[in-house]
Amino acid sequence: MQLLKPTEEDKEKKKPGRLNPSRIRDHLANERTYLAWMRTGIALLGFGVVIVRLRAFQVPLIPRPGNGWKLGLVFSLVGLITVWLSTGHYFAVRRDIEEDTYEPTDRWVLLFSLAVMILGAGVIYFVFTTSLDPSSLLIPE
Repeated sequence: MQLLKPTEEDKEKKKPGRLNPSRIRDHLANERTYLAWMRTGIALLGFGVVIVRLRAFQVPLIPRPGNGWKLGLVFSLVGLITVWLSTGHYFAVRRDIEEDTYEPTDRWVLLFSLAVMILGAGVIYFVFTTSLDPSSLLIPE
């Protein structure tokens, strides 16, 4: 059996960059980065839920929810924003790789670093301003 050689017409039908192994590696690296951002977003969402639900494991001394839910809500919102922005960034990078116009940007790294620093400062503030004495949490009648 003789293998058919590609004709000139078949060669013209193929896109020129499809066989480039570097392009394949770039797409796979983009996907790995996207999945890492997704894991980070899910971790932030989970941490926000843990902060809010941590009170459920303590004896309810306060009839109102307190301030911990606000910090948990911020963590959850940042997690959702991370998922949304990382999905948009993935498709933008994918398009840029296909068009061979990709240029790395610093804004996402700076934006996310700033968000995590603010969240960390919020956790530190919350931990060091909340009293450890359960009797101090009681509201006088």
